[in-house]
Amino acid sequence: MHLRAPAILLAARGHGEHGSVVRALTRDDGVQPGYVRGGRSRALRPVLQPGNIVLGQWRARTPEQLAALTVELIHSYGALHPEPLPAAAIDWATALTAASLAEAQPYPHVHDGLAALLAAIEAAPSARGWTVALVRFELLLLGELGFGLDLSACSVTGAAGPGFVSPRTGAAVSAQAATGYEARLLPVPAFLRDGGGADGGTGGGAGGEAILDGLRLTGHFLGRHLLADRRAEPLAARERLVERLKRALA
Repeated sequence: MHLRAPAILLAARGHGEHGSVVRALTRDDGVQPGYVRGGRSRALRPVLQPGNIVLGQWRARTPEQLAALTVELIHSYGALHPEPLPAAAIDWATALTAASLAEAQPYPHVHDGLAALLAAIEAAPSARGWTVALVRFELLLLGELGFGLDLSACSVTGAAGPGFVSPRTGAAVSAQAATGYEARLLPVPAFLRDGGGADGGTGGGAGGEAILDGLRLTGHFLGRHLLADRRAEPLAARERLVERLKRALA
């Protein structure tokens, strides 16, 4: 096995005294694990930060063997890691992707969505600059893994632009059909119904409460479908991020 491709670093954990086991997302070959010799060294630790774009080369004698991986940095998001909110967003997005995707299965749309989210965080590090992109990425991931939400029309009346989603079935419901049941349903923010604002959906066209509604919506279905049987760490990272966003968007 020999693979050479650009990849987004998702996770790196120490292995042995000097090495690291890395998981990275390629566009055409999905999540690829590998062992980086000297990955815990002073030279490589900054390269192996989650979110960084690298050129990876994986080599293994058999498909069952953990590949030896060498990496060359293409683009670093290291400058964002001292900033609490951007760093928390990068950590969550990469941890979610690593926990959700099966290895060696291509998910080109997820790769492109994660790359776009990271670029949005870098372009406008303040919370309002990338939070809509984060909600859209979470929605994309749900859809790519078979748990998509149809927000185009009400499942009861067929009316366009539904205002709510059932937390039990994921069915969209118009504001009229939801009368009297609003407290039992999840609100759908306008930026998900209408395709975002003039900023192209990166966050500038949505208010703080709408963004938090979007995060509640996607968070519910992420916990139910993708992370229900997984370790609690990814959802705990998301909860910390949302609490920080509540303060930043107030």
